[in-house]
Amino acid sequence: MATLRPPAVLAESGLDVGQPWHFGDPLREQRHLEAGDGAVDLSHHGVLTVTGPDRLSWLHSLTTQQLADLAPGVGVTTLVLSPQGHIEHALYGVDDGETFWVHTEPGAAAAAAGWLDRMRFMMRVEVTDRSAEYAVVWIAGPAGAGLTRTGPDSLGGHEIFVPRDELSATLAERTPAGLWAYEARRIAAGIPRIGVDSDHRTIPNELGLLGPAVHLDKGCYRGQETVARVHTLGRPPRRLVRLHLDGSTDTLPPTGASLTLDGRAVGFVGSSARHYELGPIALGLIKRNVDPARDLLAAGPGDDGQPVISAAHEILVDPEIGLHVRARL
Repeated sequence: MATLRPPAVLAESGLDVGQPWHFGDPLREQRHLEAGDGAVDLSHHGVLTVTGPDRLSWLHSLTTQQLADLAPGVGVTTLVLSPQGHIEHALYGVDDGETFWVHTEPGAAAAAAGWLDRMRFMMRVEVTDRSAEYAVVWIAGPAGAGLTRTGPDSLGGHEIFVPRDELSATLAERTPAGLWAYEARRIAAGIPRIGVDSDHRTIPNELGLLGPAVHLDKGCYRGQETVARVHTLGRPPRRLVRLHLDGSTDTLPPTGASLTLDGRAVGFVGSSARHYELGPIALGLIKRNVDPARDLLAAGPGDDGQPVISAAHEILVDPEIGLHVRARL
C-alpha cells in the first residue's frame, strides 16, 4: 500500500543539493530508520555497470577489495587509489551473477567510468554509465525480493538499484525519510563519506577503511605500497574522529571548515548533522598527534568573523594503529 508522502524540504548546498533533506520531522524520520522502516532517495548518485566474464577478476586487480570470488548479492565497498595511495574513487557495488552494479557519489560516475574504461586493455569487460537509466534507493531493514540490491550494510539496510521510471513508485511504498536522517545515522556510526569526509590527500588508513574497503591479503593494486607501509609501521598522518559539537548555537559548521587547536589548524570538518539522541555531531579528519582530551574549535558558517563552534572529539581511528600495536578494545 502506497504511503502518502509529505512535501520534501530540499538540501540547499553540498553534494546533495536539490535532494529531499527532510519531510518535516527529521528527528522522527531518524527513529523510523532506526526501527528498520523507511526509504531514502539517493537518486543523485551515479550508477555504473560492469559486464563480461572477466569483470570480477579485472576489478579485483585494479581496486582495493577482494572481488575475484565475490558471491552474488553480497554488498561491497572498494576503492581506486592513486599511485601514492590517495583515494580517487569509491565504488559501492554488488554482483548479481552476470553484472557488477556500482553506485558512486554524486557527480563521480563519469570520471570513474572513464578511468575504468581506459584500463580494460584485452579484458572481456564492458563499463557503462547507467546513471540516466537507474537510480539508487536506500531501504531500512529487509529490501524484499526481485530487486538488484546490496547485502545488509552497517546501517542495517540495503541499497537497491531501480529503473528511474519506477523510482517514485518504489519510494511511495515506504515511509519517507530524508538525507538529514540518513546522514545523521551515518555520522553517528562513524562511517566516512568519500569526497566529504576526505580530501585529495586522504589514504584509506586514515579513515579506518582497512577491512571495510581494503583487503590486506590480496595481490598487488595501484597504491598498495603506501597502504601496506603505513599499516606495517602504524601511525597514519591523520585520523578520523567523531565531533560532538556545542549545541548552544543553531548552526553547524560547513563541510571543509577548519578545525583549530590553540589557534593552529589541525584538520577539517566533513559531514555534520543533528542526531535525534546525540545532538549536533560531525566527522572530522585531524592530525594524528592531536590530544584527544582537548576540545577543538570549528569555523562557523559564512565569512571570516562568524562565531566558532566548540567540538569535543572522539577517537574512531586509533592514532597508533598498525601491525606494531594491538587495536584498542
